[in-house]
Parts: sequence; C-alpha cells; structure tokens
Amino acid sequence: MSSPLVDGFGRIHRDLRISVTDRCDFRCDYCMPEEGLEWLERSEILTFEEIEQVARICVERLGVESIRLTGGEPTVRAGLVDLVGRLSTLDVDLALTTNGARLASMAEPLRAAGLRRVNISLDTLQPDRFERITRRDRLEDVLAGIDAAIGVGLDPVKVNCVVVRGVNDDEVVDLATFGRDRNITVRFIEFMPLDAAGNWDRSSVVGLNEIVSRIHQVHPLEPSTRGHQPASRFRYLDGRGEVGVIPSVTAPFCGDCDRLRLTADGELRACLFSTEGTDLRPWLRPEESDSGQGPDRGHGGLDDQLEAEVRRVVAGKWAGHGISRVDFVRPRRSMSQIGG
Repeated sequence: MSSPLVDGFGRIHRDLRISVTDRCDFRCDYCMPEEGLEWLERSEILTFEEIEQVARICVERLGVESIRLTGGEPTVRAGLVDLVGRLSTLDVDLALTTNGARLASMAEPLRAAGLRRVNISLDTLQPDRFERITRRDRLEDVLAGIDAAIGVGLDPVKVNCVVVRGVNDDEVVDLATFGRDRNITVRFIEFMPLDAAGNWDRSSVVGLNEIVSRIHQVHPLEPSTRGHQPASRFRYLDGRGEVGVIPSVTAPFCGDCDRLRLTADGELRACLFSTEGTDLRPWLRPEESDSGQGPDRGHGGLDDQLEAEVRRVVAGKWAGHGISRVDFVRPRRSMSQIGG
C-alpha cells in the first residue's frame, strides 16, 4: 500500500519527471550553445532497469500517479519504446515531452507500447526563424510529428512554446491559431533562467497577462480551472478548445507544485530550480558505492532505503524557487541537463 509523498508545506507529490538522456539533436539558443554541452558518459546514465526501479517505488509505495519522460530529447535514447513498455505496466498516466522531430516514425510504436499523451516543443511557425532558434532545419519534421501524434490517438497532444521577447513573441496569436485549427492545446511558457549560457534577463520575459491579452484581442478567452497543473488555462469563448500559459516567472505556482524530477544520471530534485540534487545511484548501484552515503545493508532492503531517501528529499523541498528575489541562485545545470 502506498502512502502520500508529502513535503514540509503539505504538498502531496504525484508527478514524476524522468530525464532519460541529457543529449539533444537540437541546439535551441535559449537552452544550449551551438556546439552542445559536455555530455554524460554512457556509464553515468541510468539503465532502463534502474529507471524502472525508481518509478516502481514511486508508484507502488509513494503514490505517484503520473510519469513524464523528458530529456534532453528523449527520442534520441535508443530503446525508448522498450522503456515506455516497461513503465506502462505500472498503470500510470504515462506522457512524453519531445521536440517532435523524430515523432512521425515513432508515434505509432510509442502509442502501442503504452504512451498516453505527448507535449511537443514548437517555438515558431516560420522556417527561417525555426532554424535560427534551434540551429536545425527541421520545422517540417516537427509539424509531421504533431500530425502523427494526433493521427495515432495520443490524447491530449499539447504544443509547448517558450516565448522570448524580440525573438518570437510576435507569433503568439499565430501559434494559438495553429492549435485552434488542429484542436490541440498550445501552452506558452515564460522564459526561465535555465539557459546554459546564463544570458537570461527579466526584460526578455513575456508574461502571462501580456500573452493572454494578445490572444484575447483576436480569439476571446475566459479563465478556466487550473488545479495542480502548471499552466494557467483559458477557454476560447467560441468553444474551440483552450490555451495555457506556464507563468513560472510572473505568477509562480510553487504553492501547488506536486512534481519531482529524476535526472538522466540519477539525481533526484524536488524543484526544477534546486541548486543541488541527491544522487540515487548509491542505492541503485550499491556495488559501486564506496562513500558514507548510500545503502546500509544492515537496515532493511535497498528498496526500503531508496524509498526513505526519496521521502527525505521531498520533505526538504523549498517553499518556492525565488526567481524574483535578489538573492536568487541559478541551478548549475541547464534545463536540458535537468529534464522538464
């Protein structure tokens, strides 16, 4: 029997984000440099068996109800369909976040393996701009991936758009219309200080109110219930779906956060903006542990100890990320190294 995974502020954690790789086939300029980053060695990345072990403990013992696979770009990890099949046996809401470039050929086998829903990143509909942002000429592949996801019955299909002032904020209405035309939800994400170069500036942030105002002028909106989801939701008055905004900077939702994250190399983070993570590999690879941290073979099984460590990490979760505070400290790792 599972018991709730509760932090010191009474927040119950039901959502686990698992990064399966730190690598990506795009080089989005707000995420990583053109030459990429210093990739993890293969031996440092969790195996599918280790990922499944953590996921099973979180679901069966800690009450996790939703698992989302992320990266880097998860579709570049060999055998992803097999991992989806393994995790689907846990009977959770299993989702994927992807750039969509490989999805045209992978959507059907992923759906057959047990994937239920997908979020696809798309920051622009303009080919030249897409190539400038991602440093890749793959817009048509991403659009084909979106169509494939819809076609195989993944539901919902959502499009995620990071809005950066002076880069793509002039396309907010166009992207909202794109979603309306396909009956899918577009979620606009405020630009967060998680870029590898450390160039984030608050003046580049296009906030929730501005985004909603722009769309409302063309497609009238009304607020909808958000619940524990990160996006503030708005319904189109004409009944043609909804749009969302993830306002991590201007209207943080930390008080309702129910997420924890596992990085590709086994760090558990209770907050996306945690400055440090807790390495779970000593419990997953006890034969490699030679430090004081990790398994105590005299006190219960390794699964019991791993469960206790997850509870300890979540119990110490911060009240909020503090982006707007003058003493805010950026995480050492970029978004692609943590997992969304």
